[in-house]
Amino acid sequence: MRIISPSILSADFGNLERDITMLDRSQAAWIHCDVMDGVFVPNISFGFPVIKPVRKATSKVLDVHLMIADPIRYVKRFVEAGADYVTFHLEAADDAGACIDAIRSAGAKVGISIKPKTDVSALNEWLPKVDLVLVMSVEPGFGGQSFIDGSLERIAAIRKAADDCGAQCLIEVDGGISTANAAEVFGAGADVLVAGSAIFGAADPEAEIVKMVEAR
Repeated sequence: MRIISPSILSADFGNLERDITMLDRSQAAWIHCDVMDGVFVPNISFGFPVIKPVRKATSKVLDVHLMIADPIRYVKRFVEAGADYVTFHLEAADDAGACIDAIRSAGAKVGISIKPKTDVSALNEWLPKVDLVLVMSVEPGFGGQSFIDGSLERIAAIRKAADDCGAQCLIEVDGGISTANAAEVFGAGADVLVAGSAIFGAADPEAEIVKMVEAR
């Protein structure tokens, strides 16, 4: 499986409908929405007022990544706004199990994410209980960062742990993704690649998405 999930954090918010329309006709299967609160990460992005019109403008899977403190407070509202997947950070949740249950009860698929400095073994008990694991290959908070060395090994370790326990979760990778490294990230075990500036900064974003899907 090869899924590209363009991050609208890098879209032109003055022409957001245009950019979503472009993604809707592209080979990107998902659209990634980075929600930041300025508390869990040192940046603020957007929330429900943006998610709702994006949902109306596209039939693609909405992949909502919560980089917020105490995420359980808001998961139901993000599902109501149109999220198909809601991903929370293990580091931000007081009770990861309760957060998983809340997302699933609200009607969305569940994703869990870890920062680059969190040991991948922290995910082991949750792998059979989630639909998606999001591996951050940059420090969360800002777009346009470079892929962190050692991320491929982390992806491979999570893939092995998931396979060993029979978990069916997808592995998503976010941070520093481009056509230059898409093939090796998929090769390490990723199913879904998030890319922002590499897509929206390209002369032809739709062609760039195709290149990532077909990277060898």
